[in-house]
Amino acid sequence: MRVAVTGGAGFIGSHLVDAFLACGDEVMVIDDLSSGRVDRLNLDTVTLHQVSVTDAQAVTDLVTTFTPEVICHLAAQISVRHSVADPAADAATNVMGTVNVLAATAKANARVVFASTGGAMYGDSVMLPATEDLPPGTEAPYGVSKYCAEQYLALFNRLHGSTHVALRLSNVYGPRQDPHGEAGVVAVFCDQAAHDDQPTIYGDGEQTRDYVFVGDVVEAFLAAVRYPGDGVFNVGTGIETSVLDLLDAVSAATGRHLEPRFAPLRTGEVHRSALDPTRAAATLGWKATTTLRDGIRTTYEALTRPAGHSGPNSGSRHSTERYPVPNSAGASGVQPSTESTAIATKTSAR
Repeated sequence: MRVAVTGGAGFIGSHLVDAFLACGDEVMVIDDLSSGRVDRLNLDTVTLHQVSVTDAQAVTDLVTTFTPEVICHLAAQISVRHSVADPAADAATNVMGTVNVLAATAKANARVVFASTGGAMYGDSVMLPATEDLPPGTEAPYGVSKYCAEQYLALFNRLHGSTHVALRLSNVYGPRQDPHGEAGVVAVFCDQAAHDDQPTIYGDGEQTRDYVFVGDVVEAFLAAVRYPGDGVFNVGTGIETSVLDLLDAVSAATGRHLEPRFAPLRTGEVHRSALDPTRAAATLGWKATTTLRDGIRTTYEALTRPAGHSGPNSGSRHSTERYPVPNSAGASGVQPSTESTAIATKTSAR
């Protein structure tokens, strides 16, 4: 199978690329490298094109030449904070970039599996875990742009008889997530544990998120690729974990005590979030199986592994050089998408 992955040099995208390669698929990556990294890819086995999805002609030319059967669309502006500061730039990438991918896909007769947001979609005034049938209640332009992109997927399905799928991801974490810049809070806390830094928590630490391991997210994408229909599916564990409980879990998994300092809550963050994965289980046959404790341990080991032992083909169940990822019989225990970055950052205590 020929597969294109936009954002394929990113944290989640690079793991997905590894999975497709392990299945024997031919993979093309489209990534402008604004946040993606070349060292996450094995360029001997994958073709990388440094192109932004906002460049409609370039995207069309690449897709119609490569003629993929599936495009996994992960390229995005991923920061809630930046979307509040510059909603136009957020929409340019997340809305128009998605339209460009869909238009190119229509010419190539391919399917799209789209990485949407679950953590920023439903807002605070809903019963948790949130189901896909709830109306959006987003608190930031980021969630609005992702929902708008979903509507374009549904429109193209109606106009062209296509079977595009949207996966609403909760807060994804795991190896290769950069602990600096717009990182997820798990990566931030693991990095702080490794360097004896003091974390800053924004708000009281009681805000909750649904943390799902990147290996489980890759499995959800593969299940969506195999699924012959269309639809919108939550990809999460259904479990709420507070920031304070997460910090305790990181301390327990790493053997490092982390004492936080607190700062005012930032704009655009929901207070509580968890996704109901029932539809994905029933329709796609997917369920998250990595416990938070095991996922944190794997993330920490990847972050602290000596230079030369990380990079492509690491941290994914489908990789040839794996970090150990224990598989439990369910998603029990305390369980960012990158949208959780505003709840904790790094402050050096050294």
